[in-house]
Amino acid sequence: MNSYESFSDAQLISHIKNGDQGAFTEIYRRFWDKVFAVAYHRLANQAEAEEVVQEVFLSLWKRRSNLQIKYSLRTYLSAATKYQVINKQSRGYFHEAKKKSLEEIAEQGIDTTELWFSERELRQELGKHINELPLKCRLIFKMSREDYKSNAAIAEELNISEKTVEAHITRALKILKGKLGAGLPLILYLLSK
Repeated sequence: MNSYESFSDAQLISHIKNGDQGAFTEIYRRFWDKVFAVAYHRLANQAEAEEVVQEVFLSLWKRRSNLQIKYSLRTYLSAATKYQVINKQSRGYFHEAKKKSLEEIAEQGIDTTELWFSERELRQELGKHINELPLKCRLIFKMSREDYKSNAAIAEELNISEKTVEAHITRALKILKGKLGAGLPLILYLLSK
């Protein structure tokens, strides 16, 4: 049996690339508290921070066979944690915006039938513009907004970097914003569904 505690981070990485669960357990034991501290500092919520920790380590395990760490394992995990926190915060922002929009609509006494037709028309227009996006941009955007996949999951599935995924999503949003203009606040609400 290997004594993983004596392994360097580089040795542990080499072992998990070969599917060594003991090495992965040692990385988890060694870095759990550090990843949690970064997540908690940014989220200020223990349950959400713990979810981020699980997502970071799950992603590390899933990506083990093609893992490329340029600096240190600590730096890699810190960056992965920050990306997961950003993903969680952006989902939370859209959820809150949707909830607030619905409350405002109810308070203003807007005719819900008229709103339903407007929303349907806007969804159709949005769908048309999404289908006009460049192929890879459209694919990544749909995976993110329709399949609710994280940037890390999309990157892994398409074998591209998370930065590339973020660039495509940013490009898609910029194109859609340009085409939809004034309808953007309602569109943001629709995109969060």
